[in-house]
Amino acid sequence: MLDLGFVRENLDAVRKAMADRSFPADALDRFAEMDADRRRIIGEADAINQQRNSASKEIGALIQAGKSDAADAIKAEVVGLKDKQSELEKKRDDADAAMQELLAGLPNIPAPDAPVGPDESANKEVGRWGEPREFDFEPKDHVDLGTDLGILDLERAGKISGSRFAILNGAGARLERALVNFMLDAQREAGYTETLPPFLVNRNSLFGTGQLPKFAEDLFFTTDERGLALIPTAEVPVTNYFAGEMLDVADLPKHFVAYTPCFRSEAGSYGRDTRGLIRQHQFEKVELVKITTPETSEEEHEKLTADAQRILQLLGLPYRTMMLSTGDMGFSAKKTYDIEVWLPSQQTYREISSCSNCGDFQARRMNTRFRRSGGGKPEFVHTLNGSGLAVGRTWIAVTENYQQPDGSIAIPEILQQYMGGLEVITL
Repeated sequence: MLDLGFVRENLDAVRKAMADRSFPADALDRFAEMDADRRRIIGEADAINQQRNSASKEIGALIQAGKSDAADAIKAEVVGLKDKQSELEKKRDDADAAMQELLAGLPNIPAPDAPVGPDESANKEVGRWGEPREFDFEPKDHVDLGTDLGILDLERAGKISGSRFAILNGAGARLERALVNFMLDAQREAGYTETLPPFLVNRNSLFGTGQLPKFAEDLFFTTDERGLALIPTAEVPVTNYFAGEMLDVADLPKHFVAYTPCFRSEAGSYGRDTRGLIRQHQFEKVELVKITTPETSEEEHEKLTADAQRILQLLGLPYRTMMLSTGDMGFSAKKTYDIEVWLPSQQTYREISSCSNCGDFQARRMNTRFRRSGGGKPEFVHTLNGSGLAVGRTWIAVTENYQQPDGSIAIPEILQQYMGGLEVITL
């Protein structure tokens, strides 16, 4: 969430930032109108307060002079002024609440080095690793590979749950579990603390990380009075771990890694990636979350991205890294790197991780602060998150990049220990 004072004092800069993010300007027009009304209300309230102070002095003087009738008349006027002041204070509080509500709907301000553009066409490639494999046969996609080997069943998943669900069987299920365990082990070795958070969260948590109020349609809510939602990513519960708390600077940074299932309604994605596992309502992810100080967040962002990239390097999967444009970044992010893995069946790179620095945007919504040694004014922490990695998409990349001419799938060497020594998935 943006700071109200910052927006008020830098309205033109914020207006440009919102334009860079292709965000409608009318929200800031309303903010300016509300702010003008608020200032007017405060001015009126201050004037009335001065009148009350003057009247109080006058009443005291009249009483001392024995003019009680005149003093009583002014007292009656003061009562009216007090009621008017209370009314203005309520209007001021209502204006503050309305402005905060408006700010809750504004996205984060992009970092200065984020490419300016309306959508993904303006994303900037910042690096590649590995060379796509040259096949001497026509490579299959993961759906045909998995179906032919009996490790992927989309038809029966559709019968049970509907579209955008999948069943993994046998070595396919074991490969998913192997990827999870491998990713967790690798990130623990990189210094992350493993955590297993709740898979259902409340509205305060969803507000804290920016899913609410704007993106409710992407969530699955329970129907009871609690109104909990299935998590769209472990970012939500893990980033909210210290919501409402004051941390000591000596305890920062915090590095967490979490495996969870994730649930998304995929609102707005009708007709996109309908085949296979690319875009599912239920999928698994290993998530990286960092909580740090403002001066270290950029460095921590680069390290977090490298930690996600390392998983692909260990698996021998070619990828490229893109810096997202202002129009393609997520709501809470100020800067995002997308890591895209090579998929032979599509002859292109597809996103497998988004690594974002959110600055103090989420911390302000969660009210997560820290205090430096020696005291001083509390400051908001900076929060970062990224997939390390999306497990289903890694499953896709492994099956497609390691497929063999006979339709079998070789297991990357580093995963074989997690597969009980299995080297090849065959019929």
